Amino acid sequence: MEKEVVENLWNGNREMQIQAAMELRKLSRKQKHYLAESGIMVPLVSMLHSQDYEAIEAALHALLSLAFGSERNKTRIIKSGALPVLLSLLYCQSQTVAELSIASMLTISSCNANKIAIASSGAFPLLAQFLNSTSSTQSQLDTVATLHNLSTCQEITPLIVSSGVILSLLELIQRTGKSSQLVEKAIGLLEHIVSSSESALCEAASIVGTIPTLVETIEDGSSQSKEHAVGTLLLICQSCREKYRGLILREGVMPGLLQLSVDGTRRAKNLAKELLLLLRDCSSYSSSRSQQISHEHIERIMDEIYAEREELAETTLKLVEDMVAKLNT
Repeated sequence: MEKEVVENLWNGNREMQIQAAMELRKLSRKQKHYLAESGIMVPLVSMLHSQDYEAIEAALHALLSLAFGSERNKTRIIKSGALPVLLSLLYCQSQTVAELSIASMLTISSCNANKIAIASSGAFPLLAQFLNSTSSTQSQLDTVATLHNLSTCQEITPLIVSSGVILSLLELIQRTGKSSQLVEKAIGLLEHIVSSSESALCEAASIVGTIPTLVETIEDGSSQSKEHAVGTLLLICQSCREKYRGLILREGVMPGLLQLSVDGTRRAKNLAKELLLLLRDCSSYSSSRSQQISHEHIERIMDEIYAEREELAETTLKLVEDMVAKLNT
């Protein structure tokens, strides 16, 4: 059967090629290995260049089937010249083709041997743009996952920073429900990128909406989103406390941060407490008496929260806000 598939893909007409690509998906792993060894990627990639969406879909399904569970086939797909056409198909008029294309990018980007080639192809700006242009949540999730795969290669971090990926992630987080899985993945990637590169951290901190977006996520995000948000905010504050402390406080972070220090994940609790220490340290202010009172004030509020393990009452929130206002006068 595999010989017939090979023959039809190489020499068949449109209908025969589509049928062969569909039949390929039904073959055993051993048979697919034989097809890959025979150079079957070439006619499949050639099908991607057609203007026929049915043929393109069939070829994409076949390539995904060949790549599944095979690092060697993932590299063969790249070597067969599929990358440029896969990137171009992200912006075709067929949503199905676009979804299959980003799924293919996700699959081949999981192979370490492919990451440099993908990054060098100019993929990052295209992926950053696609992230905020597609209306498909699944495609957005696949794009974030693809970017995450690529971000694990330290050598290409500068390309990520210069491509607009950080801004695209922030824009996605800003306009999406903070408790959604998409925001959870996007802000997780954001924290990963800024924690691995000083230039990425500087880029994220310099974007106008970064701090407000992180504070909103601490207030309204899922448990994991809050953890990643406070981790990113802590990194920003640590990078230049004098510059960012006041900006963070003015966004009203304290109530959410105090609450997170009580009922967040284990890591989020620790990060929140560390950030609280940075934010409440008033060593640069002149009045040591006022500083001592402020410290005691915060500690008393935190003790009450730990003791009660309940949601902050409105009066307590007002108390915290008043304290923050005094610290910034």
